[in-house]
Amino acid sequence: MTKAMPGAAGDLAEAHPDVWSAYAALGKATAEAGPLTDRERRLVKLALSIGAGSEGAVHSHTRRARSEGIEDGALHQVALLSIGPLGLPRAIAAKTWIEDVKD
Repeated sequence: MTKAMPGAAGDLAEAHPDVWSAYAALGKATAEAGPLTDRERRLVKLALSIGAGSEGAVHSHTRRARSEGIEDGALHQVALLSIGPLGLPRAIAAKTWIEDVKD
């Protein structure tokens, strides 16, 4: 793994390539474990990041979603769908975290 990955994850990958390799293999195995499309998996990961309240993960999955051609409307809909289960404040935070990410 190269330093092309931003932040702490890139630092970890560079300092501990064996740990990063195992982590990447786990991600690949879970992606292949069911019928969801790549798009659906990315939106679910964004939703889970919102639910966990992880700003960094929301930024990461937003960047990845956009690079995979997922439109902003879908990303914002995920944030809005979080109103019911998570509440309006969490949904607004998620929307701002998505909007933080500039191309």
